[in-house]
Amino acid sequence: MKLVFALMMLFPFLGNAQKTLDELLTKYNSRSVPYISVEELRMLQMKKDVVVLDSREEPEYNVSHLSKAQFVGYNNFSAEEISEKIKDKNTPIVVYCSLGIRSEQVGEKLKKAGFTDVQNLYGGIFEWKNKEFPVVDSLNVETQKVHVFSKPWGKWLTKGEKVY
Repeated sequence: MKLVFALMMLFPFLGNAQKTLDELLTKYNSRSVPYISVEELRMLQMKKDVVVLDSREEPEYNVSHLSKAQFVGYNNFSAEEISEKIKDKNTPIVVYCSLGIRSEQVGEKLKKAGFTDVQNLYGGIFEWKNKEFPVVDSLNVETQKVHVFSKPWGKWLTKGEKVY
């Protein structure tokens, strides 16, 4: 799967030919980790404790992330480290990335590690920001900036300030 993602990053025009987010996610995801919408996550955060994990890389996370999201990365993600931090395998966990592709792969690893309540944020931080929900920077200050990785991938972010 890392090879597929690496090829997508090297040749982003191949991954962005889709006209809708549904088409993009259908092309790259198997739905092995159920989706949660940004609206559902907002409601869940208000009702109960949920662990939110950011599976992007550190430079992306430092530009902005969901409030209270924990950085776990993608390239060096370790389900073992998460298991050490989260002892209750029934803890609700939502994983996100830019659009929901890397986060599905991280979610699969969490499920293999025995976590039972793992969901993938549909559309990732891009959809979160497109719905005008707040993001924070590395100082936990609200920002309009979102790291979009590349110009072709940036087309999916329609609100906020794109950072490359």
